[in-house]
This record gives sequence, C-alpha cells and structure tokens, in this order.
Amino acid sequence: MALSIAFSIISSTGPTGDTSGLTTGNTTSSLVGVAPGTITQDDVTKAQTAEPFATQLAVLVNQNRLGVNFTWTLVCGYLVMFMQLGFALVETGFCRRKNALHVMAMNFLVYVVGMTGYFFLGFAFQFGGFAAGNLGGTAALNQELHIGSWNVIGFHGFMLTNGTYDVGIAVLFLFQMVFMDTTATIPTGAMAERWKWAAFVVYGLFVSTIIYPIYGNWAWGGGWLSQLGHAGPLGANGFGQGYVDFAGSGVVHAIGGWTALAGAVVLGPRIGKFINGKAQMIPGHNIIFAITGALILSFGWFGFNPGSTLGAAGNGNLRIGMIAVVTMLASASGALVAMAYMWIRTGKPDAGMTINGFLAGLVAITAPSGYVSPINGFIIGAIAGLLVPLAVSFFENVLHVDDPVGAISVHGVNGMWGQLAVGIFADGTANYGGFQVHGILYGDPGQLVAQVIGAVVALAWGFGISWLFFKGLDKTMGIRVPAAQEIAGLDVYEMGAVAYWDGSEAIQGAWPVLPVPAAAGIPEAVGVASE
Repeated sequence: MALSIAFSIISSTGPTGDTSGLTTGNTTSSLVGVAPGTITQDDVTKAQTAEPFATQLAVLVNQNRLGVNFTWTLVCGYLVMFMQLGFALVETGFCRRKNALHVMAMNFLVYVVGMTGYFFLGFAFQFGGFAAGNLGGTAALNQELHIGSWNVIGFHGFMLTNGTYDVGIAVLFLFQMVFMDTTATIPTGAMAERWKWAAFVVYGLFVSTIIYPIYGNWAWGGGWLSQLGHAGPLGANGFGQGYVDFAGSGVVHAIGGWTALAGAVVLGPRIGKFINGKAQMIPGHNIIFAITGALILSFGWFGFNPGSTLGAAGNGNLRIGMIAVVTMLASASGALVAMAYMWIRTGKPDAGMTINGFLAGLVAITAPSGYVSPINGFIIGAIAGLLVPLAVSFFENVLHVDDPVGAISVHGVNGMWGQLAVGIFADGTANYGGFQVHGILYGDPGQLVAQVIGAVVALAWGFGISWLFFKGLDKTMGIRVPAAQEIAGLDVYEMGAVAYWDGSEAIQGAWPVLPVPAAAGIPEAVGVASE
C-alpha cells in the first residue's frame, strides 16, 4: 500500500517540466508568480504571423533574462553553500580541542543528511504549491494543501519527479537547499560537546523534512503567513503585505535558533558548566578559527541576501547592490557595538563576543535587507550587537542554558529582531513584483502586526515541535553521550580519531588521568582530557 502511494506521488499526471531548458523562456500567462512584464507564450503565439522577427527577438530576450537570473541565483547558492565552512570553523574554534573533529564532522555531515531529507520530502512540503516567476514560472509546483483559503503545506516535487524535473525548479531547489542547511547547522553549535552522533543524524533528517520546510512554506511557499496581507483572504482587514522575510531572519535563523534552544534545554549543560548554580567559563580552543569562519560567513552572506531576489534582471532586482551594502553595514555596526559593550563591561574588547556581534548584525539584517536604507541597516545591526551579550547572559545566568557558541543568542534572538525590524524600518522604496513594504515608521502599523505574528509562530514552531522531537528521541535512543566519554572527549569515543595527533603515541594512551570536580558528579579517577 505504501509503495503504491509513493509511486502515485512520483508518477501522477500534471504539467511537464522543461528538462532541456529550451522552452522555459516562453512562459505561459497562467503561471503563478510570473513577474509583470514577462513575455508570455500567448504573446509569442499572437505575434508569430504578423511579426516573425519580433517574435524571435522576444523569445531570445526572455531566454537571456532567465539565463541571467539562473546564473545569478546559482552563483549566490554556491556562496551560501560555502558558508558551511564558516559555520564549521566558528563552532570548532569556540569548542575544546578534544571535541574538534566531532564538531567539524557534524557541520560536514549535516549538509549531506539535510540535503537528502530535503530532496525526498522537504522541498515538496515547502514549495509544492509555489512558482517562482524569475526562474521561468515553474508551473509544475501546483499542489498545496489548504484549510479554507489558507495554504498550509505543499505536496508536489518529491525527489524532483512528476513534472518537477525542470531546469527552473532545479535552480530553486539548489538555492533553497543550502538555506535549509544553514538552519540545520545552527543547533550543532548550541548542542556541541555532549551530543550523540546517532541522535544528530536523526535530527538532520527531522529538520530538513519537517521543521524548516513547513515554516518555510508558510512564509515563502505561498503559505498562510504570507497571506495575512490585504491581498490575502483577510482583504481590507489584512496586515500590510502579510508576513515578509526577504532572506530569512525568521525562516532560516530564528527557526534554527529556537530549535537550538529546544535541543540545548533537553540535552542539558556540559559537565562542569554550572557549579553550585553559577556558570563557569569553558574557553574554546582556537579563536583564530572562529575569526576566520566569521569572515567566510560574511562573504557567503553576499549570496544569502542579494541572492534572495532569485534574479538580477529587471522587476526591481537591480536593488541587489543596495541589499549588499546594507548587509555589510549591519555586520560592522553589530561587531562595533558588541565590542564596545564588552570593553566597557570587562575592560577588554572580547574577541568572541565581537565575532558574535558581527554575525548577529548579519542575521538581523537578513529579513529587512531588501526593504531598508543604509542608515536603517546600520541601526538594525547596532541593536543586534547590543542584544547578543545581553541574550548570552540571560540564557546562561538566568535560564542556565549551556550554549557553547552563542547560537541561540545570535540566530534565535536576532533572527526574531530581524523579523520585527521589517515592520519598523521598511521604507516602501523597494518594488519586487509590484508591491512595496512599509514599516510602522513609514506609515503602515499593520505590517508590524504581521511581523509579530510571524515571529511568535516561528518561536512556537521552532521551539515547541523541536522540544517534542528531542524529548521523544531522548526517551527512545538517548541523545547524550555517557559522562565519562564526554569528559574524555567525543573525538575518541564517538569518532574513533582525534583532530590533533602528532603520531607520537597511541590514541588509547593519549589521555591523561585528571581529577574531576566533585560538583560535576563524576568519579575523580577517570581517564579524561581537560582541554
């Protein structure tokens, strides 16, 4: 029975995709999401007899427009994929050397596992009922489950079959897959140094098939959050343009951050992090890695934000230069404010917190980057830089949540701030597909209402569903390594290797016997590595 259902999903009839790339330029007028001004097949048909040369020219121009958009989106997707190395270096640098291989390997494998889950299920759930006009219309993405007039989940495009074997859909898949991978990799930092490898693999499938795609559908796939505006079922009672998230402060970062919070809560703190209720400093082993990773991430963000136009030819897409500028300005102000805060508070310009302020500015500007001015982008980043140290202190000292890299504060808190910033600072000057977004400072309080709804839903979905998942996984297979293995290091016990080995001694004899604080609840005589 299950096999027959799966076969029907793959082989059911529907629009045929363009596998060759020869016909995509002649998009039909009935496609969802076709941008204004696109030359349609109807136009071509009517002109064939009267103006054969004009017809050929129109087709050529449209093919070239799509070629530019394809190339732009693919190159930006490659930049976002390169961000995985940045995440790996930041997280590994902020963790101890005895876990370096484990952390680095998680950042590698989440790309592989997440891609697999997104290919089989996630992409269809997210975009099964949506077509992207800049990428040729993608007519086959035409099946969306809805409740009344509200769209809730896509249901077409599983394994890119059944009409979705299409050149435009392939571009959309690649670009969105690497976005999903960013979401998936965020919790690997917050849960580092005590997470079972097997539990991590199961998590990778869960986030790529359920957590990211479903919220992504609600925001980007034509789902109900995007329908909250005046053009949706609410009509005149709608809120602005509905929930808007240009490049993913909410869809990518807040969802990843709140998932990380749920995982860190269920997993519990590292041994020795809290003694008598007081947080202890556990320094990372390589701040140079972290700085290098942050710079790589900022480079990749030029694909993340400007690339979210899904094109560079016409219909407002020439704003890509402005998007790039506000992105880099937000990173600068975030880093400067975080550094200044720590310098004033501790007397030292804390490098780790400066890095997180830098990244927080990037996270916060991601949603509003397509809609705000340079000065507002700088302000958004500056506020993010202040939020980071405050949030880190709150989660650590008040909630007693152990987050080795600050992922919850960077991505969860500042992802939410980015969602809200759209409803405050969007100035209405951008025009993508014929609509403008105005924040409350520019005359539309309804947009802020839509953003608040989107932010609250992201928190409830990202944390709530993930908490249930991690709890269930912990009850069934366990998600935390044994205490002695955690103290000795996950490189040896989970990976069977070490990140740093000079060949002078066998692995089994490489770890000295060191005392463990009695408060940690571990016998004093165990073979461990403290670094």
